[in-house]
Amino acid sequence: MPPARPFWKTTALADMTPAQWESLCDGCGRCCLHKLRFEDTGDLAFTNVACRLLDAQSCACRSYRDRREHVPDCVQLTPAALEGIDWLPPSCAYRRLAEGRDLAWWHPLVSGDPETVHRAGISVRGRIVSERGAGPLEHHIVEWPGRAPRARRPARPAHSMTMGEEK
Repeated sequence: MPPARPFWKTTALADMTPAQWESLCDGCGRCCLHKLRFEDTGDLAFTNVACRLLDAQSCACRSYRDRREHVPDCVQLTPAALEGIDWLPPSCAYRRLAEGRDLAWWHPLVSGDPETVHRAGISVRGRIVSERGAGPLEHHIVEWPGRAPRARRPARPAHSMTMGEEK
């Protein structure tokens, strides 16, 4: 009997249970970076400045359940809200699934390991500054959060390579 297909391949985003929805977050922390929207053009700029609640090592919110009490403009991502948001990174599972793409190999639901997102270089770990000491956001504009990351696959042992593959 073939294995059951994973829920994200069989369930629409709007039909997911709260637990399924929450498990789609890969823990990269990219959505928790401050962004600038330029009034004159509407253009969006990403920064490397993290929300004060983001733990720089784990890339998780320190107060997820109560985050909106501490950061009132924190966006609660829902299937309905997803349609109007243009700032989710291209690596984001919510965005990928909404665009009809699958989860990436490094996503914890695929890899089975929550550290894969960090080892693959997808997360913000080691790349951010705290908002408390950052100064003007304009001094911290970066492009990498809004770009599709070039994930670093872990090296496979030589004995696992198949005939015809190159190292």
